[in-house]
Amino acid sequence: MSPEAYCQDKAAQSGSSFYYSFLFLPPARRQAITALYAFCREIDDVVDETREPEVAKVKLAWWRDELERTLAGAPQHPVGRALAPAIAAYGLEGGHLREIIDGMAMDLQPLLYPDRASLDLYCHRVAGVVGVLSARIFGYRNPATLDYAHALGLAFQLTNILRDVGEDARRGRIYLPGDALVRHGLTAADVLALRDGPALRALLHEFAASAQAQYDRAFALLPADDRRAQRCGLMMAAIYRTLLTEIIQADCAVMHQRIALTPLRKLWLAWRTWIGF
Repeated sequence: MSPEAYCQDKAAQSGSSFYYSFLFLPPARRQAITALYAFCREIDDVVDETREPEVAKVKLAWWRDELERTLAGAPQHPVGRALAPAIAAYGLEGGHLREIIDGMAMDLQPLLYPDRASLDLYCHRVAGVVGVLSARIFGYRNPATLDYAHALGLAFQLTNILRDVGEDARRGRIYLPGDALVRHGLTAADVLALRDGPALRALLHEFAASAQAQYDRAFALLPADDRRAQRCGLMMAAIYRTLLTEIIQADCAVMHQRIALTPLRKLWLAWRTWIGF
């Protein structure tokens, strides 16, 4: 299997909303963004699928070394071999790729983010910089487009956090800021025990409103002259913002279920956005 086919399989198997927007890109850019996505998935899988934190740390250390090999032009893993040409072709910064691993490593710590600022650092690392790297692959002329892409990446991550509150709690993870829990009369133990109720729902609706505002901030930053080049990101936004709307309409009932869009609906939303340009 070629490195490109490996990354394609990795992306397709994930069922991610991102995959459906990739389908509309020209071949070279599609291969590049698929390689970037596969890199993120490999790192994320280390954290999510490795039960022993110390083993996960060893695996992440291997990926740090592999990234350095990739940046030096000597990758070993299929994802590294697929990613190396994209790094050269689209000017992907090694510092941003390193930050992705740093962000994923934060998931290995039994950490409750004390406030929104500390949560934003995590979101910057695992999503904001991914948005910037993606925007470089999609193509841009105005540097302000990278600010838009960073902001949009944060919006995606906030949506993911809201969707996965119950799933993350079952894994012993909480991404709702600690000060917000206190403000609503909740504790980390309440979330980890999967206790649903009016206080939690109020907090989740507040969190959803902040995610909605983040989408608005991102769209306001996108220069008009780069809208067409960035339409792949806007396709992702159509899917993710629709998901956010579904969660809100379901009264943020995410503690005991995973609210998701069907593959057909994701594809339809992507196509509808694409033909709008």
